[in-house]
Amino acid sequence: MDWLRENLWGIWLGLAAVLGVAELFSLDLVLLMLAVGCLVGVVLGVLELPLAVQMLGAAGASVAMLALVRPNIVRRLHGGPDLKHGFDALVGTEGFAVAEVTEQGGQVKLAGEIWTARPYDETAVIPAGAKVQVFEIRGATAYVHEVPQLGA
Repeated sequence: MDWLRENLWGIWLGLAAVLGVAELFSLDLVLLMLAVGCLVGVVLGVLELPLAVQMLGAAGASVAMLALVRPNIVRRLHGGPDLKHGFDALVGTEGFAVAEVTEQGGQVKLAGEIWTARPYDETAVIPAGAKVQVFEIRGATAYVHEVPQLGA
Protein backbone atom coordinates (compact mmCIF):
# COMPACT_ATOMS: atom_id res chain seq x y z
CA MET A 1 0.00 0.00 0.00
CA ASP A 2 2.93 2.36 0.63
CA TRP A 3 4.18 1.76 -2.89
CA LEU A 4 0.81 2.83 -4.34
CA ARG A 5 0.72 5.98 -2.18
CA GLU A 6 4.28 6.90 -3.18
CA ASN A 7 3.63 6.33 -6.90
CA LEU A 8 0.15 7.78 -7.18
CA TRP A 9 1.61 10.55 -9.34
CA GLY A 10 2.27 7.93 -12.02
CA ILE A 11 -1.43 7.04 -12.14
CA TRP A 12 -2.29 10.74 -12.50
CA LEU A 13 0.28 11.06 -15.28
CA GLY A 14 -1.08 8.02 -17.10
CA LEU A 15 -4.62 9.36 -16.80
CA ALA A 16 -3.48 12.73 -18.19
CA ALA A 17 -1.85 10.97 -21.15
CA VAL A 18 -4.97 8.88 -21.86
CA LEU A 19 -7.17 12.00 -21.70
CA GLY A 20 -4.74 13.88 -23.94
CA VAL A 21 -4.84 11.13 -26.58
CA ALA A 22 -8.62 10.88 -26.33
CA GLU A 23 -8.80 14.65 -26.92
CA LEU A 24 -7.14 14.10 -30.30
CA PHE A 25 -10.24 12.13 -31.33
CA SER A 26 -12.92 14.35 -29.77
CA LEU A 27 -11.41 17.81 -30.52
CA ASP A 28 -13.87 19.35 -28.07
CA LEU A 29 -11.23 20.64 -25.60
CA VAL A 30 -13.10 19.14 -22.63
CA LEU A 31 -10.77 16.18 -22.21
CA LEU A 32 -7.75 18.45 -22.60
CA MET A 33 -8.96 20.57 -19.66
CA LEU A 34 -9.42 17.40 -17.59
CA ALA A 35 -5.89 16.32 -18.56
CA VAL A 36 -4.54 19.61 -17.20
CA GLY A 37 -6.38 18.86 -13.95
CA CYS A 38 -4.64 15.47 -13.87
CA LEU A 39 -1.30 17.22 -14.28
CA VAL A 40 -2.11 19.20 -11.13
CA GLY A 41 -2.74 15.82 -9.53
CA VAL A 42 0.73 14.73 -10.69
CA VAL A 43 2.34 17.72 -8.97
CA LEU A 44 0.41 17.10 -5.76
CA GLY A 45 1.27 13.39 -5.97
CA VAL A 46 4.98 14.14 -6.34
CA LEU A 47 4.69 16.27 -3.19
CA GLU A 48 3.19 13.12 -1.56
CA LEU A 49 0.09 14.91 -0.35
CA PRO A 50 -2.91 12.78 0.70
CA LEU A 51 -5.13 11.32 -2.02
CA ALA A 52 -8.06 13.54 -1.00
CA VAL A 53 -5.95 16.68 -1.54
CA GLN A 54 -4.77 15.37 -4.90
CA MET A 55 -8.34 14.67 -6.00
CA LEU A 56 -9.58 18.08 -4.84
CA GLY A 57 -6.68 19.83 -6.57
CA ALA A 58 -7.24 17.94 -9.82
CA ALA A 59 -10.99 18.55 -9.73
CA GLY A 60 -10.56 22.23 -8.90
CA ALA A 61 -8.05 22.77 -11.70
CA SER A 62 -10.29 20.91 -14.17
CA VAL A 63 -13.34 22.96 -13.27
CA ALA A 64 -11.33 26.19 -13.44
CA MET A 65 -9.97 25.27 -16.87
CA LEU A 66 -13.44 24.35 -18.14
CA ALA A 67 -14.98 27.56 -16.81
CA LEU A 68 -12.23 30.10 -17.47
CA VAL A 69 -9.94 28.90 -20.25
CA ARG A 70 -12.04 26.73 -22.58
CA PRO A 71 -14.70 29.33 -23.49
CA ASN A 72 -12.06 31.82 -24.65
CA ILE A 73 -10.22 29.22 -26.71
CA VAL A 74 -13.42 27.93 -28.32
CA ARG A 75 -14.51 31.49 -29.16
CA ARG A 76 -11.18 32.21 -30.81
CA LEU A 77 -11.12 28.94 -32.75
CA HIS A 78 -14.68 29.21 -34.02
CA GLY A 79 -14.72 32.98 -34.52
CA GLY A 80 -12.36 33.14 -37.46
CA PRO A 81 -10.39 36.18 -38.53
CA ASP A 82 -11.88 39.63 -38.94
CA LEU A 83 -11.76 40.01 -42.70
CA LYS A 84 -12.56 43.34 -44.29
CA HIS A 85 -14.02 43.27 -47.77
CA GLY A 86 -14.74 45.90 -50.37
CA PHE A 87 -14.68 49.52 -49.28
CA ASP A 88 -14.07 48.65 -45.63
CA ALA A 89 -10.64 47.33 -46.60
CA LEU A 90 -9.59 50.80 -47.80
CA VAL A 91 -10.34 52.59 -44.52
CA GLY A 92 -7.02 53.31 -42.85
CA THR A 93 -4.92 52.83 -45.99
CA GLU A 94 -2.62 55.51 -47.30
CA GLY A 95 -2.30 56.96 -50.77
CA PHE A 96 -1.55 60.32 -52.34
CA ALA A 97 -3.52 63.16 -53.83
CA VAL A 98 -3.48 63.16 -57.64
CA ALA A 99 -5.32 66.48 -57.83
CA GLU A 100 -5.99 69.07 -55.13
CA VAL A 101 -8.63 67.82 -52.69
CA THR A 102 -11.16 70.41 -51.50
CA GLU A 103 -14.78 70.39 -50.38
CA GLN A 104 -15.78 70.63 -54.05
CA GLY A 105 -13.86 67.45 -54.88
CA GLY A 106 -10.50 66.07 -55.88
CA GLN A 107 -8.78 62.80 -56.68
CA VAL A 108 -6.53 60.43 -54.77
CA LYS A 109 -4.74 57.25 -55.71
CA LEU A 110 -5.46 54.37 -53.32
CA ALA A 111 -4.22 50.82 -53.81
CA GLY A 112 -3.45 51.56 -57.46
CA GLU A 113 -6.89 53.04 -58.23
CA ILE A 114 -8.00 56.64 -58.69
CA TRP A 115 -10.82 57.65 -56.33
CA THR A 116 -12.95 60.75 -56.07
CA ALA A 117 -12.03 62.34 -52.77
CA ARG A 118 -13.03 65.04 -50.34
CA PRO A 119 -11.26 66.15 -47.17
CA TYR A 120 -12.59 64.60 -43.97
CA ASP A 121 -12.23 68.05 -42.38
CA GLU A 122 -14.48 70.19 -44.57
CA THR A 123 -12.26 73.28 -44.20
CA ALA A 124 -9.03 71.53 -45.21
CA VAL A 125 -7.37 71.84 -48.60
CA ILE A 126 -5.01 69.01 -49.51
CA PRO A 127 -2.49 69.85 -52.24
CA ALA A 128 -1.68 67.52 -55.13
CA GLY A 129 1.09 65.07 -54.29
CA ALA A 130 0.34 65.10 -50.53
CA LYS A 131 0.23 61.80 -48.68
CA VAL A 132 -3.30 61.04 -47.46
CA GLN A 133 -5.01 58.49 -45.25
CA VAL A 134 -8.57 57.27 -45.77
CA PHE A 135 -10.88 57.95 -42.82
CA GLU A 136 -14.17 56.96 -44.40
CA ILE A 137 -15.77 55.81 -47.64
CA ARG A 138 -19.22 57.18 -48.52
CA GLY A 139 -20.59 55.85 -51.77
CA ALA A 140 -17.78 56.18 -54.29
CA THR A 141 -16.05 59.05 -52.48
CA ALA A 142 -13.10 58.64 -50.16
CA TYR A 143 -12.93 61.07 -47.26
CA VAL A 144 -9.26 61.59 -46.54
CA HIS A 145 -6.95 63.49 -44.25
CA GLU A 146 -3.47 64.68 -45.08
CA VAL A 147 -0.70 62.73 -43.34
CA PRO A 148 1.85 65.15 -41.86
CA GLN A 149 5.36 64.66 -43.25
CA LEU A 150 8.52 65.30 -41.27
CA GLY A 151 10.64 68.09 -42.68
CA ALA A 152 7.92 69.31 -45.02
